Amino acid sequence: MTVHIPSEPEAVASGLATAAGRHFGRLATIEGLTRQSGGASRQTWSFDAIVDGARHELILRRDPPTLGATESKAGSERSAALDRGTEFRVIRAAWQTGVRAPEVLFELEPQDGLGEAFVMRRVGGIAIARKLLRDPPYAAAREKMAGQLGEILARIHAVDPATLPPLDRREAGDHIASLRGLLDTLGTSQPVFELALTWLDRRKPPTTAQPVLVHGDYRTGNYLADETGVTAILDWEGAHLGDPIEDLGWLCVKSWRFGAIDKPAGGFGSRQALWAAYERAGGIKVDPARAHWWEVFGTVRWGIICHTQAWKHLSGAQKSMELASIGRRAVETEVDLLQLLKTGG
Repeated sequence: MTVHIPSEPEAVASGLATAAGRHFGRLATIEGLTRQSGGASRQTWSFDAIVDGARHELILRRDPPTLGATESKAGSERSAALDRGTEFRVIRAAWQTGVRAPEVLFELEPQDGLGEAFVMRRVGGIAIARKLLRDPPYAAAREKMAGQLGEILARIHAVDPATLPPLDRREAGDHIASLRGLLDTLGTSQPVFELALTWLDRRKPPTTAQPVLVHGDYRTGNYLADETGVTAILDWEGAHLGDPIEDLGWLCVKSWRFGAIDKPAGGFGSRQALWAAYERAGGIKVDPARAHWWEVFGTVRWGIICHTQAWKHLSGAQKSMELASIGRRAVETEVDLLQLLKTGG
């Protein structure tokens, strides 16, 4: 007698049918289930739920079944990530405030067999940076996306903390300590990053009087856009309370310009255009020196993440060409850092 072991798509479809049926109160049929590319730490699946003849276009966000097995070393960055339930509540609070975020619908339960996961409505647009930055259909959108990103970020920072689930508060000093911990676990000399961390520590901005909701990974590649511009902000797992300028600095890290190095605001415009749109939409007045500090910090952060991703591959903990290629980008951030420290951007 042979026993059929469901493939991962079959298991996901089965769990989703149960969860969607429970949410909609009717029998649900799952169609068009497709695993989306990208997302090294979380899985994203696109699917349609057919309920009483109505088609609901949805997205599943879940932890990979093996999450945690290969992340015991150099894991401070990942351990700070939100669980799916908390991420669900953060996105819901942002969406209810009017942020361009997906509408989250329901969380999955243990009996669904898919681990920590939630479902949200599918939003139109793409997240592929090279297409958004170069393809003709997005030419008009490129002219206004820096401003849109500033406006949306002001709305994120205006979310009432009372509507949020409990979140960690992370100030500049906390971030520096976390990165030093990651660097120490690598066990190899990294003089450029050590130099940059010392520079950051000596110049760190004062603690924010009123910490706000910080997205934590606000960059090109983590939002959807179409011919009209930005349609939804994705990947909220890094959300925390802290300095609003952190998000502005991270968006301007050179790695997130994807070749459009003369347009620091995500590859679409100037820092000044981004800051002006942010301020017009209700964001605080941007201090250029503080923004520069967070851009340096973001560059250090990304470079050290590149090293930790490389470690996973080289150690054999998680063989992956994607991780290996990310690891090679660490040297790019070293060059970027030396330029930032020398010229101020």
